[in-house]
Amino acid sequence: MSAGPKKPNDHEGHTPDELGTAIEPGTFRIERLLPGPVERIWAYLTEREKRSKWFGAGPMDLRVGGRLELQFRFSELTTEKTPPGKDDSCEIPGRITQCDPPRLLIYTWGDGPDASEVTFQLTPQGRDVLLVIIHRRLGDLAKMVSVASGWHTHLDILADHLNGRKPRPFWMTKVRLQEQYSERLTA
Repeated sequence: MSAGPKKPNDHEGHTPDELGTAIEPGTFRIERLLPGPVERIWAYLTEREKRSKWFGAGPMDLRVGGRLELQFRFSELTTEKTPPGKDDSCEIPGRITQCDPPRLLIYTWGDGPDASEVTFQLTPQGRDVLLVIIHRRLGDLAKMVSVASGWHTHLDILADHLNGRKPRPFWMTKVRLQEQYSERLTA
């Protein structure tokens, strides 16, 4: 991927090192170095209230076999209004397949045979925490680009919260990143 994880340093551009990569067909990987400690980042992944600030709310039964229901309300992540033609909300069910607090969380993204899988790995690095997200079993290129730009945008918003900054706009950021990922993932 890159020489090392990068901390987002502004609200505008993204360096090539910040972009995630396709590590194999149908699998996307992205990483961020975030201000720790690891328990803090774990809480933002697993606690409904904290998770709703950067990603999606909803219940999560934090045990192997436990159900989760991610409830996305994009207009609640930032002050930006949802553009016409975009859905402001969606729900994604899943089931936890591995859970090792505060280092590893894996769950399905959806139900049934077409469900994909998301892995969160947290590794302390001094005062910071390396968060690696791997999303597997993604379908075609369009799905990969959408997922990549989505994860990247959500992680930018998480970094903004953790660093005490006003969260950047969700849709404007995601649209810009879709263009970058479309180029990167087809190269």
